[in-house]
Amino acid sequence: MGFLVSPMMSLFSKFTVLLLFVLWCASFTSTEAYDPLDPTGNITIKWDIISWTADGYVAVVTIYNFQQYRHIQAPGWSLGWTWAKKEVIWSMLGGQATDQGDCSKFKGNIPHCCKKSPTVVDLLPGIPYNQQTANCCKGGVISSWAQDPANAASSFQLSVGSAGTSNKTVRLPKNFTLKAPGPGYTCARAKIVKPTRFMSTDKRRITQALMTWNVTCTYSQFLAQKTPSCCVSLSSFYNDTIVPCPQCSCGCQRNNSDSGGCVDPNAPHLASVVSSLGNNNPMPLVQCTSHMCPIRVHWHVKLNYKQYWRVKVTITNFNYNMNYTQWNLVVQHPNFDNLTQIFSFNYQSLSPYSAINDTAMLWGVKFYNDMLMQAGPSGNVQSELLFQKDMSTFTFDKGWAFPRRIYFNGDNCVMPPPDAYPWLPNASSRQLTSPHILMIAFFSALAFLYGYV
Repeated sequence: MGFLVSPMMSLFSKFTVLLLFVLWCASFTSTEAYDPLDPTGNITIKWDIISWTADGYVAVVTIYNFQQYRHIQAPGWSLGWTWAKKEVIWSMLGGQATDQGDCSKFKGNIPHCCKKSPTVVDLLPGIPYNQQTANCCKGGVISSWAQDPANAASSFQLSVGSAGTSNKTVRLPKNFTLKAPGPGYTCARAKIVKPTRFMSTDKRRITQALMTWNVTCTYSQFLAQKTPSCCVSLSSFYNDTIVPCPQCSCGCQRNNSDSGGCVDPNAPHLASVVSSLGNNNPMPLVQCTSHMCPIRVHWHVKLNYKQYWRVKVTITNFNYNMNYTQWNLVVQHPNFDNLTQIFSFNYQSLSPYSAINDTAMLWGVKFYNDMLMQAGPSGNVQSELLFQKDMSTFTFDKGWAFPRRIYFNGDNCVMPPPDAYPWLPNASSRQLTSPHILMIAFFSALAFLYGYV
């Protein structure tokens, strides 16, 4: 009997370890800066030396946002680096260093910045023309590449001293950091590339930078914030159930120190609290809800026609500290290859994998609903989408009519669990299927191991 029990217990222990390993792998969340809906998206910082000076060079630094739907909103970007030697910034156009540093060793002409690790920000709109350069002075706001490619770059010019004066003696800065406006971006080392070529405004002459290096920065939502920033709720015309955002999607009311706390919308002192903090404060102040998210996206399956079906999308802002300018929404659903009409939103198809057209980017119409106002009566935008049915794939069964994933401003939103989706009236018993299958599989495995022994 001991001979039989020992191998069986050994196999059972191995099975338990294997099961725990599989569950651990399933719950693992990757922290790498990779987005499956925008696999090549990044921010590229291009540093072009356009002339040499007596003790250094003049360079134009351009920040290109090559991300399809992740933009940089107010209060804007800030770019930092560490000089390789003892360089200083004599002057700047289109940007400014946030701290001058210790320039006491200089007499007469004082540099703009003497810090070993400067931080540069964009200038605000309306700055005098003699302090500007091309693509500057937008308060650090940069649009996403798909939403507004003409405004997907920001530039500034700087004159660097105490530096190399040739391609052989100049040293590349290191330890680049990009905040947009908070953390989330990781920048690689500067890499010398082929010099940039510039075309004159009349397109009759081409000039070339004396030296160029690039820095590539990639985004990770895990690094940007400890908790999610948005969630999704669902409803449909064929089921009275409204599936809310999962509880504590972005935090819990009993532990809201990380999210800046919450406020009862009916509180008498609400107006004074909000006005004292001001708009566009990076620390969210949200309404007290079960999900505690600054943003909620609601997907409602509204109507069913013979050859079409209609969806209503509503985005609600629960954050009293933020007006979301140039917001955007990315939705993945297999029927976007047959989107017939969209009302009051702009639309562009995103095809990260060319053979599959199931991802759409939506954003507001300029001067109409391109700004999502802070929490309150005006803190929402909505639209309706009309899809044409593909009879070979269309169904309301098994939650097919609901999105696979939703991003708001580039951040992945928390979806309800699939077994909570609104079901067709004759499919209510399906919610019990999954646990039964798991139990049957588990006991079948045990029976197999016992028979094997």
